[in-house]
Amino acid sequence: MFSRSIFRPARQLSQHVRRYATEPPKPSSNNTIIYGGLAAAAGVGAYYYLSGSPKAKEAVDSAKDKATSIANKADAPKTFKGGDQGFVSLVLDSVEEINHNTKKFRFHLDDDNAVSGLHIASALLTKFKGPEMEKPVIRPYTPVSDEDAQGHIDFIIKRYEKGPMSEHLHSLSPGQSLEFKGPIPKYPWSTNKHEHIALIAGGTGITPMYQLCRAIFNNPEDKTKVTLVFGNISEKDILLKRELEELENTYPQRFRAFYVLDNPPEGWRQGKGFVTQELLKTVLPEPKEGDKVKVFVCGPPGMYKAISGMKKSPADQGELDGFLKQLGYEKDQVYKF
Repeated sequence: MFSRSIFRPARQLSQHVRRYATEPPKPSSNNTIIYGGLAAAAGVGAYYYLSGSPKAKEAVDSAKDKATSIANKADAPKTFKGGDQGFVSLVLDSVEEINHNTKKFRFHLDDDNAVSGLHIASALLTKFKGPEMEKPVIRPYTPVSDEDAQGHIDFIIKRYEKGPMSEHLHSLSPGQSLEFKGPIPKYPWSTNKHEHIALIAGGTGITPMYQLCRAIFNNPEDKTKVTLVFGNISEKDILLKRELEELENTYPQRFRAFYVLDNPPEGWRQGKGFVTQELLKTVLPEPKEGDKVKVFVCGPPGMYKAISGMKKSPADQGELDGFLKQLGYEKDQVYKF
């Protein structure tokens, strides 16, 4: 049974959430960012040239380097091209231990200058076949590195007992390889597609949510507001917490994160128990906003069942059910990763 405890009184939370900025969205594209960077470099150069500042050359060179880097990444070769491309074997570069059952894996792309080729939102399929296995194991994972990161791609993966792919990944050492295929398209994101999105995640379900956050906050033209509700077992299970806190500190008017723990430590001041309907009613944007609002859900089966209902298959979202239906959201306002 779900706990009814939430972070603080509903009125106080509502006031906290409603302080988001209300600046209108603006249309954009990748070209806008590239040409904007070039224009910025020219503007900086003109300013320091006219002012006669001794820092002119340093500032101009820095701005030009940044603009050139953006342009080069846009033209970089893509490792994953989709279509009929088969599985690609990538070598594991490094492994970083995150906590007792989760590691960060960095795989080297096929070219030092290559980018992944993933778009927002999409994932990759992984595949391996053990010597005594009749069929290969195939599982999807969402990278946590930027889509335009050159030469590598990162994943944060939790080890599940009797989970054949996660156990295999956790047994890998640098220098070994794994097969990948993609991109596997999920929800097609575009700049300012919605005014406000809500992300409801559990455990490693944070990875596609973080992918959306990266796309939004790396794009200066995107003014989308983001509310995250993130449920975990314990505090050490909160993945990407440092990155999420950085977003909240950098964009306090547009990004809010609310954490819920099954087993909170002593003195924990945020949510306790499970994600509840009462909590969602307090922190989520109003469903009456229609297409201006989109809610994304990703987590274990129990979370799906309680919050949105299960999806039938990767291609079939299934019917909307659970807390979100009871709160008045429509099926087309909710996407289940």
